[in-house]
Amino acid sequence: MKYSLASIMIIFAFIQAFAQIPQSFKYQAVARDSTGSVIVNQSVTFRISILKGSTTGFAFYTETHAVNTNQFGLVNLEVGNGNTIFGVFANINWQDGSFFIQIEMDVNGGSNFQLMGTSQLLQVPYSLYSEVSGQIQLTDENGNSYNISVDTLGNLGTTLIYKWQACGDTLVDDRDGQKYTSVLIGTQCWMAENLNIGIRIDGANDQVNNSFYEKYCYNDLEINCDAYGGLYQWDEMMQYDDIEGVQGICPDEWHVPTDEEWKQLEGEVDSLYNYPDTVWDKTLFRGFNVGYNLKSISCWTEGGNGTNLFGFGAFPGGHIHINNIFFGVNSYSTFWTSTDTYSGDSGWFRRLICYEERVNRFYNPKIYGYSVRCLKD
Repeated sequence: MKYSLASIMIIFAFIQAFAQIPQSFKYQAVARDSTGSVIVNQSVTFRISILKGSTTGFAFYTETHAVNTNQFGLVNLEVGNGNTIFGVFANINWQDGSFFIQIEMDVNGGSNFQLMGTSQLLQVPYSLYSEVSGQIQLTDENGNSYNISVDTLGNLGTTLIYKWQACGDTLVDDRDGQKYTSVLIGTQCWMAENLNIGIRIDGANDQVNNSFYEKYCYNDLEINCDAYGGLYQWDEMMQYDDIEGVQGICPDEWHVPTDEEWKQLEGEVDSLYNYPDTVWDKTLFRGFNVGYNLKSISCWTEGGNGTNLFGFGAFPGGHIHINNIFFGVNSYSTFWTSTDTYSGDSGWFRRLICYEERVNRFYNPKIYGYSVRCLKD
């Protein structure tokens, strides 16, 4: 039988929580083809995402399920126990606003997902909500987070759950649970590792404005993202904004550094350059030993290792050009800034090169895929 993916319907049967406070809830659906016939005894793949705020909101969590429909076309899923693609299900704060469930399916059991529908979770699964019942989470102006709870007598209690002590603490990204070291250089607090958030897509495809953060991994291998972080087109990094210093793809209370903020960093780490210096600023290759002091002490080819004198730890993760060309792993480390050019079609970047102790400042088309370092607000 030939299926029409565009018109396949999902019937939402019910959502029911488990009783033992599990990190999952049941979801049941029936699949039909364009004629209304039930798709029976067939392998299908679902992609389920939990969106926050609206039907077009950011996907806090995404997973896939490879299942078989039964003789009635019915499937039973446990949302939260699928193959995790992005996020941490246990980290979803169900009290923090409204949430929506987005269902996609491939009737052939592959990864060519078609959107079936998005609907609001009007009733938060009780067993998940009960874990945080009577609590709200607040964050003060210094970045410290607290659980505020109330007991049956109306007494309030405060529990510190995260304290931002100083730059140098480990940053935990609550969107996917990844951890990043941080480092204070002058008066700036930098992430000391490349950002690595998002779902990997092949380099042959452009990153697009949707509910998911998307990233490239060098040579389309996830293991390279684990080692060097993700690679992002400028618009994806900026989350389709064009304001300098925007949060973009960075965690809360962090932002994408501007060209000027990179200049300040360079002034701190170079032994012969003080920020600002307008004469030095006009050069294509900048400073005396900026690159040497920012580069990591290993992984660079051709004798290009650095001193990592300030703890920035730039590893040579390479980048991606147009036409799906990955280039420069072990030789280049290129970082976007949030500053674009007057024409608006290119963005300023910084590049560290294996054979060069200075740093390269220039601009390239925004469709190139470069690394991202975030800066504390």
